[in-house]
Amino acid sequence: MTLSVATSEEKPEPAVRPSLLSGSAGMLIINIIAVVVGIAIWALVTSQGVVGLPTPIAVAEQAVIQAENGLLWSDALASLGRVFTGFALGIIVAIPVGFLMGWYRIARGIVEPYVQFFRTIPPLAIIPLAIVTMGIDETPKIFVIFLASFLTSVVATNQGVVNVDKTLINAARVLGANDFTIFRRVIVPASLPYIMVGIRIGLGSSWATVVAAELIAAQSGLGFRMQQAQLYYDLPTIFVSLIAIGVLGLIMDRIVIVIDGLLTAWQEKL
Repeated sequence: MTLSVATSEEKPEPAVRPSLLSGSAGMLIINIIAVVVGIAIWALVTSQGVVGLPTPIAVAEQAVIQAENGLLWSDALASLGRVFTGFALGIIVAIPVGFLMGWYRIARGIVEPYVQFFRTIPPLAIIPLAIVTMGIDETPKIFVIFLASFLTSVVATNQGVVNVDKTLINAARVLGANDFTIFRRVIVPASLPYIMVGIRIGLGSSWATVVAAELIAAQSGLGFRMQQAQLYYDLPTIFVSLIAIGVLGLIMDRIVIVIDGLLTAWQEKL
């Protein structure tokens, strides 16, 4: 008796076709569509007189006027210079302090109470004290921006070091790595995602702080321009400054994202 076994050809699984909206190009298309839809809704609401806000056309005309007379560029450069200086100083100081807090328990016990204390105080509340003690020039503005970015980044860095998988550290010690090698090859790479998140949040805090500082004591900047426009109920100028702040902040955030992608290319992401 002959047994016959029926065999069937296995059908290859269909290849997964990439979506048209996948990848960076697809995300950019989604961003553009979202912006266009938002402007369309803004135009529709203001054209119906639902709220007393300027139309997109009125804001665009005011932006052109300020760009032609150079006022928009000078204010944007003034605010951007303050944010970049205070933000960069805050990051430069926060990262090593955060590593010390996360790696050494004694350093954490000494520094953490001060960090948590100042985190509960809004930067806006520190501005009057900074002006009284440091004067009305650029120093108090840069200081409060530094403080805002520092507090956010130091907490994120400390949390990144604390959350490093202890298995990785123990495995490195078994292989004969010393503390410096473990710090350089294990702690720093594993903490980078936390650090970059802290930097992005610190960037947003820096922009919020500079606007508050310019509203209180400044002779230039986008926040100062909004304060002046408020006195004359100049809503288009206020909107121009708001949009300029948002655009500058968005550009800086995208730069941080690119840097994050380069530093954490090893990390699996969605």
